[in-house]
Amino acid sequence: MQYDVHRLNAEIGYWLAEPLWGKGIMPEVIRLFSKYIFENYYVIRLYAETFASNIASHRVLEKAGFVREAVLKNSIIKNGKLENEVIYSMLRPDYNNFEN
Repeated sequence: MQYDVHRLNAEIGYWLAEPLWGKGIMPEVIRLFSKYIFENYYVIRLYAETFASNIASHRVLEKAGFVREAVLKNSIIKNGKLENEVIYSMLRPDYNNFEN
């Protein structure tokens, strides 16, 4: 959960052991987890940040219903190399009914 002006946003992260990759586990887990968060917490926006080079992670988020929102150029360093970062998000299904 975030605070102050970002208090209605929550970041998600995930990791799965390599022997389990490609079995459709993570998209389903993320989809169910997102549903749980929206049903149990007053969050308007869930988001995840990925390395631009991690195409598999992009696919996982897209299969879970997240939408590519932004590319941050040269925003992260991995192994001494600058990389772009991609932000994906999912909005609360009933977010138009927001009351502050």
